[in-house]
Amino acid sequence: MALVEIVMPKMGESIMEATILKWVKQVGDRIEMDEPILEIATDKVDSEVPSPVSGILSEIRFQENDVVGIGTVIAVISTEGEVATPKPSPAVAEAPASNGKAALAEATRPAAVVAELPVAEPVGRVAAGSNRFYSPLVRTIAQKEQISATELENISGSGMQGRVTKKDILEYVQNRQAPASRSVAPVASPQQAPVSQPPAAASLSGNVEIIEMDRMRKLIAEHMVMSKHTAPHVTSFVEVDVTNLVNWRNRIKDEFEKKYNEKITFTPIFVEAVARAIRDFPMVNISVDGTKLLVKKDINIGMAAALPSGNLIVPVIKNADQFNLVGLTKSVNDLAARARKNQLKPEEIQGGTFTLTNVGTFGNVMGTPIINQPQVAILATGAIKKKPAVVETEYGDLIAVRQMMFLSLSYDHRVVDGSLGGSFLRRIGDYLEAFDARREV
Repeated sequence: MALVEIVMPKMGESIMEATILKWVKQVGDRIEMDEPILEIATDKVDSEVPSPVSGILSEIRFQENDVVGIGTVIAVISTEGEVATPKPSPAVAEAPASNGKAALAEATRPAAVVAELPVAEPVGRVAAGSNRFYSPLVRTIAQKEQISATELENISGSGMQGRVTKKDILEYVQNRQAPASRSVAPVASPQQAPVSQPPAAASLSGNVEIIEMDRMRKLIAEHMVMSKHTAPHVTSFVEVDVTNLVNWRNRIKDEFEKKYNEKITFTPIFVEAVARAIRDFPMVNISVDGTKLLVKKDINIGMAAALPSGNLIVPVIKNADQFNLVGLTKSVNDLAARARKNQLKPEEIQGGTFTLTNVGTFGNVMGTPIINQPQVAILATGAIKKKPAVVETEYGDLIAVRQMMFLSLSYDHRVVDGSLGGSFLRRIGDYLEAFDARREV
């Protein structure tokens, strides 16, 4: 009999832990290769963890709702059709039996099952004189906020084994920057201990419904607050005449669907223009690591997709500049369809270097999107509207009805200045306006 350890998979950049949502299989259940074992979640995506082998689930080491570090052994599967003696997770383990038969069974159990397996620590640098580990994100925030090693040591961690999480350090920074924390606190006399005041109760009328945020909404909220806290956002706008593009799509969409069995939307056309503009302005395709700029050679464009729950997820088109329009259309349609069904794989929502969000889908003419960290820019495409516009002709200027839309680019002003951000945005608009209305399908 062989024993196979199942570890918590890595789910993306800067993600060092995941939450176990549900065990699909229980101890003693038969599992086929690639069959889901459990469901896990991070601040980016919910995902199923498939089994790499066929066998019997012989051990579960963590319970639902536990937060587990990446690389940690979470379960053990026995293969070759033999059923290993089931061992419950540590949270529900019973005291060892004292009779001789139990002792004999324990002694003959395979060592890999009963051995204490080391828990993989998060990647991080140990502070001087300390045994605590800190994730790259926590260390980056600490460096930016000039938090000393001593302060970092004193932050109470809510993560696994007391590790300081992103939420912990952001709460510390918020309290640290509060006016009250900057003033000198009076020294309490020995005779009178300070009395903590309970928070004031909110007064709600009987006509108010209180709804608790779901787990994904809480994580999205934390991610958005972190992004605004990390990057000084600046947004630029351009208005673009996309009449040729709209007329071309209206003319070829039926033929395109018959030929390729795919419906063509505006999104793959936008992605194509963005990829071309990134090749012209590669310094938009970067991320920031302290005082270093990480220039990404791959152009991986994320596209924000709305879920039926109202939450958003960002699947990524890898190497988008290497696809033609047909390839981009197939990728966009496939990722969007599987995102709505919660069928995306972990690797399909990580590694993005730039993000596109189409606010025009909701009838909005423009938006000011929040940067998807650790990227430095995000593009919002507005609704396409018919508007009167001045058109230059060989006979002079004319007023005509044109298909117009707004593009808005939010960018990290630490590393992308107005010249770069504005020029990059204008280049995307130029590519869309110069779209060839005679382009072959």
